[in-house]
Amino acid sequence: LRFSSFIRDGYANADRCRVASPASNVTVELADIDWDNLGFSFMPTDYMYVMKCAQGETFSRGDLQRFGNIELSPSAGILNYGQGLFEGLKAYRKHDGNILLFRPEENALRLRMGAERMCMPAPTVDQFVESVKATVLANERWIPPPGKGSLYIRPLLMGSGAVLGLAPAPEYTFLVYVSPVGNYFKEGLAPINLIVETEMHRATPGGTGGVKTIGNYAPVLLAQSAAKAKGFSDVLYLDSTHKRYLEEVSSCNVFVVKGNSISTPAIKGTILPGITRKSIIDVAVSQGFQVEESYVTVDELLDADEVFCTGTAVVVSPVGSITYMNRRVSYGGSNGVGKVSKQLYSALTSLQMGLAEDKMGWTYQLK
Repeated sequence: LRFSSFIRDGYANADRCRVASPASNVTVELADIDWDNLGFSFMPTDYMYVMKCAQGETFSRGDLQRFGNIELSPSAGILNYGQGLFEGLKAYRKHDGNILLFRPEENALRLRMGAERMCMPAPTVDQFVESVKATVLANERWIPPPGKGSLYIRPLLMGSGAVLGLAPAPEYTFLVYVSPVGNYFKEGLAPINLIVETEMHRATPGGTGGVKTIGNYAPVLLAQSAAKAKGFSDVLYLDSTHKRYLEEVSSCNVFVVKGNSISTPAIKGTILPGITRKSIIDVAVSQGFQVEESYVTVDELLDADEVFCTGTAVVVSPVGSITYMNRRVSYGGSNGVGKVSKQLYSALTSLQMGLAEDKMGWTYQLK
């Protein structure tokens, strides 16, 4: 891959803001963006990575292409039958100019697990990591300055071949694109307000709630839109069988704090095994908390000292209130940000941004 030509061409619209690159002694010119007001919304960048393979075969070599629209048959498997998965991870710029990824191999493993469930071939872990690395480096000027946000990375795996009858598609495309982002919730680290949904469900036993398939997300839009119209930040879903056990928020895992104990719903097929979730559990245990993965009831939720959510986009988001059956319970004291939530947020983001020593071996330095 000729990175020099890719990156040189991408600087056509760069502004005069520059960041030193310690690996190459090259000054990187940042894109002309209001970095202080980044939201969590899509912004086109310079390059994307594309790799294809046929059903029954394995992915081989991919390449960087100019970012832009892709061409699909109207009969593509992803369009007709939803045969597709996606991942999400971030790249951070350090103060010394280095670039960090956080546990990309975990995203690769989760994609491979999901691909097996959705009858799709998947890149190897090495292919996944290398494609992410190539895409980030080719779009380096879009990585926010330290403390201004991150570069969100979206790998996609889809059935791109044409299929009319219900069957696995004959061809598959793996694609990686990126976008600079700020906070997912407009509140930032400020508390969010959730409502417990009692009628609609995000996932059911035996379904695909435990993998990151595209079909898991559009069904939450109705409940989420109704909640936001009432002033809530998002929706917390219950299990579809008993309607009393917590599952997850629309795109986040949930944690409940009581004293020195932290509980989170166990992974049992209907809950996505979040990488931030997994990391927070390990960080919390290392800090002396007792962490339990179990069935968590609504009663335990309402009796908690603190509640927080985790996810790639939000990292850790403290919950200021939960509303259930017209009953509202507040958490986190006067400012709504609990001590434990703040402590774990600080610990994890310090690791992700390279501000603390990585004793876990989780960060992947690109330069």
